[in-house]
Amino acid sequence: MNAAVIYTSREQIEVHRFTPAATIGIPLAAIFLQAYLPTAWHGRLHFFSVFDLPLLVTIFFAVARRNPASGTITGALIGLTQDALTANFIGLYGMAKSVVGYAASSVAAKIDVENPGSRLILTFGFYLLQRAAYLLVQRGLVRQPASPEWMHALGAALANGLLSIVAFALLDRFKRRS
Repeated sequence: MNAAVIYTSREQIEVHRFTPAATIGIPLAAIFLQAYLPTAWHGRLHFFSVFDLPLLVTIFFAVARRNPASGTITGALIGLTQDALTANFIGLYGMAKSVVGYAASSVAAKIDVENPGSRLILTFGFYLLQRAAYLLVQRGLVRQPASPEWMHALGAALANGLLSIVAFALLDRFKRRS
C-alpha cells in the first residue's frame, strides 16, 4: 500500500487580502440578508433561516487570511454586529463566531481548504462548533435555558456546508494575493 504525502511549508500557503470595500461590504451584506430574507415576502422565505450567512463569511475570510488573530477579530466583529440586530444578549454570536474565526484560520494554515470537498467538511464542522460555543455561552455565562436540538443542527450544518461550496466560489472573486 503506497500513500502519497504532500508536505506544505508555510511559505507555500497562499494568503489573500481584500479591498476595504469587500472587507466591510461582504459581511454587512451577509448580515442584512440574514436578517431580511427569512422575513421577506410575508415569511414565505422562512426556510432561509437555516442558513447562517455571517458564519459563512466569517469562515471564508478566516480561511483566506490564514491568520488566527485576524480570524478571531473578524468573527468577533461579524458576530457582535449580528448580535446588535437580534433580541438576544450582545456577545453571544460575537463569542461563538470569534471561536470559529480562530479555528478556521488555524486549520487553513495547516491543510488545503481550496477544494469544494474540504470547504463542505470544514463548514459542516464549524457550524457545529459555533452551535456548541453559542449554547455554552448561552447556558453557562448568560444562564438562559437552551435546548441543543442536535438533529436540526446536523441538517443545518449540512445545508450550510453545501451552500458554502457555491458561496465561497463566488467570494473567491474578491481575493487579492498578498
